[in-house]
Amino acid sequence: MDTYTLSLFKTLAENLSFVKTSELCNLSPSALSRQIKGLEEELGCRLIFRNTRFVELSENGRIFLEYAREVLSKTEAVKNRLCAGSGDLQGEISLFGSVTACYALLPAVLNNFRKSYPKVNINLKTGDPSYALESLLNRHSDLSVAALPENLPKSLVFMEMIETPLVFISPAFPCAFSEPLKEREIPWERIPFILSEHGLARKRVDSWFRAKGIIPRIYAQVSGNEAILTMVALGFGVGVVPALVLERSPVKSDLTVIPVSPSLEPYRVGLCTGKMNLLSPVVRAFWDTAENLLLQEE
Repeated sequence: MDTYTLSLFKTLAENLSFVKTSELCNLSPSALSRQIKGLEEELGCRLIFRNTRFVELSENGRIFLEYAREVLSKTEAVKNRLCAGSGDLQGEISLFGSVTACYALLPAVLNNFRKSYPKVNINLKTGDPSYALESLLNRHSDLSVAALPENLPKSLVFMEMIETPLVFISPAFPCAFSEPLKEREIPWERIPFILSEHGLARKRVDSWFRAKGIIPRIYAQVSGNEAILTMVALGFGVGVVPALVLERSPVKSDLTVIPVSPSLEPYRVGLCTGKMNLLSPVVRAFWDTAENLLLQEE
């Protein structure tokens, strides 16, 4: 058993896909399958249950995943400690964030980090922003670009990078519900809504509805702000998204902001990681790079 095999298993356990893991690790699915089978034979137990439709961890697999993460983390820490004197930091760092959050907030950080630490590999994962903190808590990523929740878990630390309003949006062209939106007191119960399935934005808009005694007519619940923008731009309903996302959307010209009172609490967006992650020289270096850039902007 070596760190390469542990890394393969960790990647497979976190993605639960032989095809995706093979692509990420640059080997064929059959070669990956042989590696995992050999590992199971060495350990004398089943780690992965798989068939043509699903892949999942066994109980032994979940236990071994924690071991693999610990060994790989300690191995990386030792390597970095040994080369710390020369400043030759190396290893890998994983980041998670929505598409918009990543290209709006990370380019300068990534550029400066790459120049300072060219031997550190960067694994950037994008997805629904509501999973940003979950990816940290489940140890699927080292850092996330996330909106600050009302109650940040004590195990995490947050660095604010930008504040953006949370806005109601509607189609900028005539549609089935255009006239009600023009009324002085908008009859919200008659307006179809496209909302996030869950997450901070959903919690805040639900609270807004409750405060006004409104039972919303929900047309669709989707994952990701981009899906909300697209459906609203097609005329399916009204949505709620961060202004930062709207400003950078390719369908911005098809959308308009609806003034509401009271306004929703804005998003405070920034970099988030586990407090223990900052003990890793690679994570600490990335965190310090972002922090120094923020200080330069002040």
